[in-house]
Amino acid sequence: MADFKPKITLELKNAQALVMTPQLREAISLLQLNNIELAGYLENELAENPFLEKDEKSPDGEDGGSDDVAPESAPEGGESDPMDEAFAGEGFDTGSDWANVGKGGSVSFDENDESFTDRVSEKKTLRAHLIEQLTIMADQPADRMIGTLLIDRLDEAGYLREDIEILAQQLGCPKARIDALLKRMKAFDPSGVFAHDLSECLALQLAERDRLDPAMQACLANLQKVADGDLKGLARICGVEVEDVADMIREIRELNPKPSASFDHSIAQTALPDVVMRPIPKHLGGGWKVELNHDTLPRVLVNREYANIVMNAHVGQADRLKHMDKQDKTYLNDRLASANWLVRALDQRAQTILKVASEIIERQDGFFLFGVEFLKPLTLRDIAETVGVHESTVSRVTMNKFIGTPRGLFELKYFFDSGVGAAGGTELAAEAIKAKIKTMIDAETLDTVLSDDDIAEKLKAEGIDIARRTVAKYREAVGIGASSERRRRLKNKSALG
Repeated sequence: MADFKPKITLELKNAQALVMTPQLREAISLLQLNNIELAGYLENELAENPFLEKDEKSPDGEDGGSDDVAPESAPEGGESDPMDEAFAGEGFDTGSDWANVGKGGSVSFDENDESFTDRVSEKKTLRAHLIEQLTIMADQPADRMIGTLLIDRLDEAGYLREDIEILAQQLGCPKARIDALLKRMKAFDPSGVFAHDLSECLALQLAERDRLDPAMQACLANLQKVADGDLKGLARICGVEVEDVADMIREIRELNPKPSASFDHSIAQTALPDVVMRPIPKHLGGGWKVELNHDTLPRVLVNREYANIVMNAHVGQADRLKHMDKQDKTYLNDRLASANWLVRALDQRAQTILKVASEIIERQDGFFLFGVEFLKPLTLRDIAETVGVHESTVSRVTMNKFIGTPRGLFELKYFFDSGVGAAGGTELAAEAIKAKIKTMIDAETLDTVLSDDDIAEKLKAEGIDIARRTVAKYREAVGIGASSERRRRLKNKSALG
């Protein structure tokens, strides 16, 4: 047997690595705050940092940051500037223009930020529960948007009191389409959700139990008599005996008048636009004007006067501060660096939100002009590649952000849909892929049952690049079993005749 001698080699590689500093974590987290949440965050910063002050003036520009950054003195001992240290090697420009954040994949924003984002993370709510069901049920991007809007218009009890006619006008689609989708969504869990009133809420729950007969319908149409305990009157109206009415009332009292009761009761914030868009007159070139909502966007500045006093103390221009000890100087330098950093971070946040929102508007121009039927499949990657940031940055920018449009108020996330690459560089929505898979499987016979690999190959033949595992995920999402299960079912069906 030949001797085995381990070979040790030294290989040097030049690679970029991200050091996730607290400031970088904070910059990433600022992106996902809406204007209301940002205002609360800045109130804390203003209370803790003497170099920060509110900018009470109305901004002239279209960004939400400020160029008012104070100069900082170099710390003793020849150390580097705190601002430079904070962003060195992380793909950030320490000037006010940070347009290259995350560009070229040099910065990955996939790290968890438990120290900060936990404060704004979404809990399990009725909305989240319903969105999960909508994602599986919806077949088209337009249905996904309509369904999400219906969910967002539920009141605290889980009722939908929205005027569907007005919503149809807002979305530019037939009322019948919304009615058809709403009928399907009324079958969602929890039972009774999307009801227009208490009577319908109870009726939906009884229908699920197969207990909604004509007598019960008549009883639900007279809930005031139920509340008054008028058993004889109800017996006469419902055409049953008094004893039967008593049983019906006991059954009604077992139902849940508030479908949302078992979910998180956090009070939702009133949605206000973080971004607004307005049509530009045709004689001025047409298109859309996009800007941040300055009515809700908080702004901060660095207090230049205080900064100049502190930073010039070492040259004798402020006798009171001339002899402060090293620890105090370090603290003030750190606070000033933090103030400058925050002003620049807010500027970058504003620029990024504007770029992302503008690109979404350009991609979904058909929706804004003609209605929901013209909504296009759109992925985070589409926007990320165009704007020049990481996909997770786009995700954070669109999280809980709303845009005011001529069609109403929409969350930026409404316009996205997971997609699959297709020939010619286009994208097919996940719902469209699910529909294709379902169509293939519905056409199966005992001799032509398709495996997930077979389905993937058929889709590739149509120019749709999709992996077997993705096929399996989409198949399971629409409630279709594996090929072995389907073959067994077809065999049993064939045996029965």
